[in-house]
Amino acid sequence: MRTLVKSREAILAAAILVLVAAIATRFPGFVAPANLANVFNDTAPLILLALGQMAVILTRCIDLSVAANLALTGMVVALLNTMFPALPIPVILLVAVTLGAFMGLVNGLLVWKLDIPPIVVTLGTMTIYRGIIFLISDGAWINAHEMSDAFKAFPRAVVLGLPVLSWIALLMVAAFAVLITRTPLGRAFYAVGGNPHAAVYTGIDVGLTQCAAYVLSGALAGLTGYLWVARYAVAYVDIAGGFELEVVAACVIGGISIAGGIGTVGGALLGALFLGIVKNALPVVNISPFWQLAISGSAIIVAVAFNATSNRTKGRVILKKAEHAA
Repeated sequence: MRTLVKSREAILAAAILVLVAAIATRFPGFVAPANLANVFNDTAPLILLALGQMAVILTRCIDLSVAANLALTGMVVALLNTMFPALPIPVILLVAVTLGAFMGLVNGLLVWKLDIPPIVVTLGTMTIYRGIIFLISDGAWINAHEMSDAFKAFPRAVVLGLPVLSWIALLMVAAFAVLITRTPLGRAFYAVGGNPHAAVYTGIDVGLTQCAAYVLSGALAGLTGYLWVARYAVAYVDIAGGFELEVVAACVIGGISIAGGIGTVGGALLGALFLGIVKNALPVVNISPFWQLAISGSAIIVAVAFNATSNRTKGRVILKKAEHAA
């Protein structure tokens, strides 16, 4: 199975290189280092959310509320900034991560304690979170002139040639790689997704592990909420509308199995980069950005079909071996 995952990552990496080369033939400036850095920075929010979604999917769950979590957290910190402009950025970051983690905890507890299907829980909380945004903002927008300069400057500040937003994404990729491969919690994610019944016999609490994945996903969504609102200097009810589809697509394209237990941080990163490059390339090749949703949906279907075909082939091989043995 590891060989399959690695081959998927290699194929995806090659596809990204071919895609970039094809775009460069139409628009050579696309491969300029400065432009590639901008593409990565544009993709950073998707990378952050894909990492959290990966943890959830590994445990055989799904989180469709990440974009709503992002939007609600972004609105809360934006309102907080308008009321207390001198509030330090570390405090705002703490509020964003804590609020996001709390919303993730709500999802996790509903799945764990009430045994409600994850897709039902997160569809419900997605709607609730969007409704709360409208209630606390009264449907009004918060624009750039209402935000403090420090609030807007943090994710845009350039360090060693890259904005802070990009550095945070890279830091989280490294942190997740360690978490997933080197810690008991990361191994528990794979165990629960691979075989939850067997995981119980090894002493792993399946519900608690799934809840932890939701908290992790929520915390990253909260962090991304502040970074998104500060970078674009606007907060409103429908911010990041439909973005949850792109997040799921990034994971599935990166080889993270919807059935759980299979996937890598590298795959999630490559899946997000693939979609980010497509999104940035569409205007260059004179294709409407609205096609991005259709491309994301198609990519999900193709990736899931690929996974299903691979698993089916393995099953047939096992059966044939069993027949010969008989």
